[in-house]
Amino acid sequence: MGTGRPPYVQRRPNGAPLRYDDGMSENQTLYEIIGGESRLRELVDRFYDLMELEPEFAGIHAMHPKPNDSSREKLFMFLSGWMGGPDLFIERYGHPRLRARHLPFAIGTSERDQWLRAMAWAMEDIGMDDALRLRLMQSFYQTADWMRNKAD
Repeated sequence: MGTGRPPYVQRRPNGAPLRYDDGMSENQTLYEIIGGESRLRELVDRFYDLMELEPEFAGIHAMHPKPNDSSREKLFMFLSGWMGGPDLFIERYGHPRLRARHLPFAIGTSERDQWLRAMAWAMEDIGMDDALRLRLMQSFYQTADWMRNKAD
């Protein structure tokens, strides 16, 4: 099971947004690095499109309401703040309480891995830089693993 409590927003201990430092993009937030609102929207839309289209994501797709417009919007809003952009989710819904909000859904290793694979595929499909994809996947893994709430 997931242990510990990852940060729900990628921030430094002093509260400042986490900066992506690869030597080329020093002092920019992840939100800025990926290309802001339109690029984040593209990522989230591709993620949900893949979830709907690809049989390997059937397990996590089944957990989402149909249509999944509200889920798409909530993930977009959450990731905006999590990446150092506008805190849209918090402004509208308050603290994300990620684990609590996902407790009604049985999330194990398979569901975690489906989510991560769909996100990795979405990042690749939109042409995200390899180094940035790796950085994001490390953070996504931490959070996705922490969300597990059922034994395998």
